[in-house]
Amino acid sequence: MFRLLVATLCSLLFLAGCSALKDDSGKKHLFWKVSDSNSTVYLLGSLHFADSSFYPLDTIIENAFDRAEELAVEIDVTDDSILRQISLITEQQGFFHDGRILDSVIPASVSKSLDSLCLAWKLPLGSFSRYKPLSAGMTVTAVGLVRLGYDAKLGIDVHFLERARDAGKNVVSLETVEEQAFVLTGDDDSDSLGIFYLETILRETPSLDSATRGMMRAWKAGDDSLFCVNMNLDTVQLSPADSLFKKEINERIYYSRNRKMAEKIADFLTEDRNMFVVVGAAHLAGNHENVIDLLRAKGFVIEQL
Repeated sequence: MFRLLVATLCSLLFLAGCSALKDDSGKKHLFWKVSDSNSTVYLLGSLHFADSSFYPLDTIIENAFDRAEELAVEIDVTDDSILRQISLITEQQGFFHDGRILDSVIPASVSKSLDSLCLAWKLPLGSFSRYKPLSAGMTVTAVGLVRLGYDAKLGIDVHFLERARDAGKNVVSLETVEEQAFVLTGDDDSDSLGIFYLETILRETPSLDSATRGMMRAWKAGDDSLFCVNMNLDTVQLSPADSLFKKEINERIYYSRNRKMAEKIADFLTEDRNMFVVVGAAHLAGNHENVIDLLRAKGFVIEQL
């Protein structure tokens, strides 16, 4: 179930439509042209954590961005006011404020695994004491990615947000601050869902390096099928209760958001807006209700570039 790790890589693809944008190599990218009878949107899959090896991006992608009038992203992470709002909601919803600590709500086996991870990563024991389980799991993944040398400042979405600012392009957020914060922290859920998430993340973390490298290779190769394979490496047999938790997590992180993203992209086409859209690659390459399939089902013409 490495799709839970992808949530942070991708929690995180674009516009175009003329032969002048095509390169000569014939190579595909995690980059799609979505068209109706008279308009086109370009859709690019982002990795929210990346490194310098991803740059420069292929000219087919950069040229499509240059031709677009507006940029759409999940949320504008370069906007300080948005970051302050997310930070405030995360503090309110992602941490305990009632005297409890993480160890008091998670099983002893999960607590032991988290302590072992802290020791291995040279983090102080108790670093996650104030975190609720779901937020702890999200943070473990983010810390692991940074330790592997990946940087959110080099994420594909940040690259285009900075380019949009420099070019004076309008930036549209596909999601609200509250919707993004809900993915990261939940709301008033029982702790059971968060415990399942944290336990899954801790089980998968030893393979984080190899799984991430696999997704990075798939992104660079433009291979959405391989990307999907690397999202679904975990073959642990789940109990009926845990299977329901997994379904709920996937609905929250992916499926419900995919449906909303597809609706907004469809609206861009209806409004004939010249948009370049960047969302996490997992929203485009997943094997169930991904944005590309949802748009295809609406009757739009889809072409991978």
